[in-house]
Amino acid sequence: MAILSFLQDILSEPAFLMGLIAFIGLIAMRSRWDKVLTGTLGPILGYLMLSAGAGVITANLDPLAKMIETGFNVTGVVPNNEAVTSVAQELLGVETMSILIMGYVFNLLIARFTRFKYIFLTGHHSFFMACLLSAVLGSLNFEGIQMILIGGFILGSWSAISPAIGQKYTLQVTDGDEIAMGHFGSLGYYLSAFIGKYVGKNSKSTEDFEVPEQFGFLRNTTISTALTMVIFYLGAAVAAGPEFVSSLSGETNPYVYALLCGLTFAVGVTIVYNGVRLILADLIPAFEGIATKIIPNSVPAVDCAVFFPFAPTAVILGFISSFIGGVIGMLALGAIGGVVIIPGLVPHFFCGATAGVYGNSTGGVRGATIGAFVNGLLLAFIPAFLLPVLGELGFSNTTFGDVDFGVIGIVLGNLGTWFGQVGIYIILALIAVSLLFPSLGKNKSTAINNVEMED
Repeated sequence: MAILSFLQDILSEPAFLMGLIAFIGLIAMRSRWDKVLTGTLGPILGYLMLSAGAGVITANLDPLAKMIETGFNVTGVVPNNEAVTSVAQELLGVETMSILIMGYVFNLLIARFTRFKYIFLTGHHSFFMACLLSAVLGSLNFEGIQMILIGGFILGSWSAISPAIGQKYTLQVTDGDEIAMGHFGSLGYYLSAFIGKYVGKNSKSTEDFEVPEQFGFLRNTTISTALTMVIFYLGAAVAAGPEFVSSLSGETNPYVYALLCGLTFAVGVTIVYNGVRLILADLIPAFEGIATKIIPNSVPAVDCAVFFPFAPTAVILGFISSFIGGVIGMLALGAIGGVVIIPGLVPHFFCGATAGVYGNSTGGVRGATIGAFVNGLLLAFIPAFLLPVLGELGFSNTTFGDVDFGVIGIVLGNLGTWFGQVGIYIILALIAVSLLFPSLGKNKSTAINNVEMED
């Protein structure tokens, strides 16, 4: 009984579960003993780091929400993938990690046996999507192996399908380099490219203009997060008034307290990112190594920042346009009495910049500007529509920020609400048909929409 209890505790602790999976993968690859040792400890320590960072974020979101509510008489929400992930982990930690693993397995199987041969390599976004799926499926009363298999199939499928949807645009961005978009803000980027195609006729490329280098600091996630959150915390503190903030800060000066909260929030985000990277540093190479041996013609789907060098000027223009769209979206939501989604520099920089790069590839300056602006509106409205779906689980102060998370969560959550678990099975059937149908025609061994490869 003591052994069974020990094994149960090991398998019920997400940190040890990740270490066990990494251990199995490294053994299967016949890695040296020292690689097995470090590769097993890395995910365990990474998960503990993630939990610590998530705790910092959660603790600092609460006073911000109270100050915003008091100062502006509104309910304000900061979309933050790391913060909402912390809530999911507290409720469904083992299920989330299991969905993550099954998502990788399904992604490889789909890439091996269908024409969706895209291997999703942006590990932290796979982790965030696994958290979203565990939260939504959990709210629909899925549990255990049923939740893990359904969540893993959806994660693995979208990891292969989302790069394929806009691969023709990605090839335009990269001038034919065979990489794909592996980031769950992809629908916003593809929409930007689609818009650019129609609004950017005869518009010059953004790369015909020079941009000052002093904006380069925004590429540092910690610095940009700190600047953004300090501004919001101080603004919220001024609006709420020193008397109210003092009720939160105790003996600390209210404005010093707001400053520290903003900076500490940025530290929490950095800890979470580093923890996720540490978790996946050995897990991704294990899957990637296996994939290269058994999946011919596969295409790597990589992080959005990989595409920045293809159009550096569009990066800055896209960020500015997206942020303006986010501010307008925030004001519009406030005007109609909705939940105010506060725009942050981090999602608007990385997602807005990428939308700018994609819009520029089809429509030059106008495509980058208008496409990224629309992306900014999406980053305001979609998280607001996602909030009711997640509300039952206690996500009252934050929500997922990137477009794909919102779309997937809204679709699954609403179908589940309207039709119960049957609605989710309908989605699974549609996904299966979508995966298998293209493989019935010609070029069965090539990646769908990877035009250069097919030619």
